[in-house]
Amino acid sequence: MYSKILILRFPKTVVRNPIVCGLTRDYDLIFNILNATVLPRKEGVMVLELTGTRKNFRDGVNYLKSHGVHVQNAAREIKRNNRKCTDCGACTAVCPTGALAVQRPEMKVVFDQKKCSVCELCVPACPPRAMEIRPMSQTFFA
Repeated sequence: MYSKILILRFPKTVVRNPIVCGLTRDYDLIFNILNATVLPRKEGVMVLELTGTRKNFRDGVNYLKSHGVHVQNAAREIKRNNRKCTDCGACTAVCPTGALAVQRPEMKVVFDQKKCSVCELCVPACPPRAMEIRPMSQTFFA
């Protein structure tokens, strides 16, 4: 079995279409949605883990692209530069998974890498630019 984490960006013209369920129905792929922000009449972003045979995986990705979905390999991770972080907490307001949280009573921002879904919402939200995107040190082969 082959498995990868992908970032899908749906143009606002296709967010209402049930495109992802075609991966299971037509390509025998298993998907696990790790994070998603899909709103009507807006661009949608979804982070998912996709698993199946290499051929079905490749065909499924081509299917997504043929429907106008921008597919990006999430072979990267979010890291926090502790020297830049001012513990302002701006990143915690946008983190959908709770990977970034304020530790009380110290009022320090803590980052739990294991909870991070690589949605990248914290990167532009961080005023001192302490949240950074870096290449992954591991691969996603099952």
